[in-house]
Amino acid sequence: MASDGVNFDDSYFLLGPSRASTFADSLDSAASRWSHTALAFPHERATYPELASRADDLARGLLALGVGAGEKVGVLIAQGVDYFALVFGIAKVGAVSVPINPRFKARELKHVISNSDMTALVASDNLLEMPDPLDMLEEALPSLASAMEPELHLAEAPLLRHIVIDGDSSRDWASDYVSMLEEGGSTSDELVLSRNASVAIRDTAIIMYTSGTTANPKGVMLPHEALVRHGFTIAETRFELTADDRVWSALPLHHIGGMAFFFTCLAAGATYCHTANFDPGRSIEQLQDEGCTIAIPIFETIWLAVLNHPDFEQADFSKLRIIDLIGVAERLAQMQAVLPHAIQVSSYGATESSSWLSMGKVNESLEVRTTTGGHPIPGIHARVVVPDSSEDLPAGELGEIIYRGWSVFTGYYKDPEATAAAFDSEGWFHTGDLGTLDAEGRLTYVSRIKDMLKVGGENVAAAEVEGHLISHPAVFLAQVVGAPDARYAEVPALSSSWRRESPLQTKN
Repeated sequence: MASDGVNFDDSYFLLGPSRASTFADSLDSAASRWSHTALAFPHERATYPELASRADDLARGLLALGVGAGEKVGVLIAQGVDYFALVFGIAKVGAVSVPINPRFKARELKHVISNSDMTALVASDNLLEMPDPLDMLEEALPSLASAMEPELHLAEAPLLRHIVIDGDSSRDWASDYVSMLEEGGSTSDELVLSRNASVAIRDTAIIMYTSGTTANPKGVMLPHEALVRHGFTIAETRFELTADDRVWSALPLHHIGGMAFFFTCLAAGATYCHTANFDPGRSIEQLQDEGCTIAIPIFETIWLAVLNHPDFEQADFSKLRIIDLIGVAERLAQMQAVLPHAIQVSSYGATESSSWLSMGKVNESLEVRTTTGGHPIPGIHARVVVPDSSEDLPAGELGEIIYRGWSVFTGYYKDPEATAAAFDSEGWFHTGDLGTLDAEGRLTYVSRIKDMLKVGGENVAAAEVEGHLISHPAVFLAQVVGAPDARYAEVPALSSSWRRESPLQTKN
């Protein structure tokens, strides 16, 4: 198991669907069963066999570069087929992927590169969110600009040996992506197979760095089993997915959702339709032209941008059968009314739970689907306890959500203090999220504990106030934050957006 992780006995994982395998084995199995499109981006697509072949090419290239088993490889390339091929290629050689948020600034980028101990980084020369990644890398790693050869020895990142650039690799320190692939051509398939055979399902497959505000991002270690088994569980117990389904999402691939949703498709041979960089107009075109059957926007802001786009009124979403969306109950009900044939379900999850922890079911009532996050997925157990304790609360009472099971991360990389603080002695992960568990076992997220307002000594959830406000027909969006008050110490303060036709809009 990767360093600084939590150790659990075998019985901890003997729960839920048992379709567990490694990243590479799951892709190779899918490629042997299905020959149709696996990935559909607006600018490119690949079948399952094509994706597996590209992953093999990249695996050989990484071996030629000298990437060793267990080493970390950074991923900072454009969203497309090669993003997935690279992640699977890294897994095939027994290494660990470290996806990097292209919105990171130099400080965060430096932290992730050095903290993760990556020995290689693969980057594009241009990204929408990071127009000049090469300049950003030189800002993050000041000694890089003076490096005169692609075999690196940097004070800021002593383990980093290569930065491979897809695109303009003319800088002295850059290795070339195409050349890496060409050099990999002389690497034997047997070596790739040998490396892959040594990978165990509980080995760390990917380290995802959660965004930090004041603190540096933390590296969440996720094992192969968590994402692969998660894919089968959701495909079978929630979406009833088949190879005929086409699943749409706009979540970025460095995000747990953007990555995990493909494993759900992989489990059933479905096609994953991804927007690359989100654009609501292009998303409408993709949802319609690809005949998408399931949409996973997750966040209201993404789906509202689609529903409010001028092209939406003429769009044909008749094949859409399920939408996974979280948000304020009143607004979820409003959005369900726009597409009544496509059943909305709500869910709850996090990077630490390999994406979904709980999800509603399509056969539940509208009220249940909009007001709860559904039951925990099979094999995952959730409780609601008094914050900073393990004392269970009665059904319906607000407390901290804790959970454990096979989809839970194994720890924060090189941060034993944070890992120890997050897990109790019985392996329950304490989320810092406030929520409730109803009498039927459905989980509902309310807010982060730190977002709870203390009004005159009483706890008030900002999300609950927002939900009440959004039920007013004049209110389009509402956000509540705490504001100091002489009498109550803290009171809710509202920032809102009114509907165009509302008299409040004119008055405002």
